[in-house]
Amino acid sequence: MTTIEGTVVRILSDDTEGDKHQRFIVEKKDGRTLLIAHNIDMAPRLFDIKIGKRITVTGDFEGNEKGGLIHWTHKDPGHEREGGWIDYQGRRFE
Repeated sequence: MTTIEGTVVRILSDDTEGDKHQRFIVEKKDGRTLLIAHNIDMAPRLFDIKIGKRITVTGDFEGNEKGGLIHWTHKDPGHEREGGWIDYQGRRFE
């Protein structure tokens, strides 16, 4: 699991292929950007997400040429592995 802190810089449309994912881009303090793919079939949607707001995300990191992505930002329904979460505006989404 990887934890990052940053600022929401872009809100994307949901990915509705297979499990539904809420998608947005977070910019870390070092300027690196990451795609966050938050499974909204497994965890609550962040309804009030806004550009410019601070956010903390814990999940599985996969690097790529664009910076990378973080997914698995929810509890494991099978209780077999560590789950992720998102802290946003004083609320934890997991």
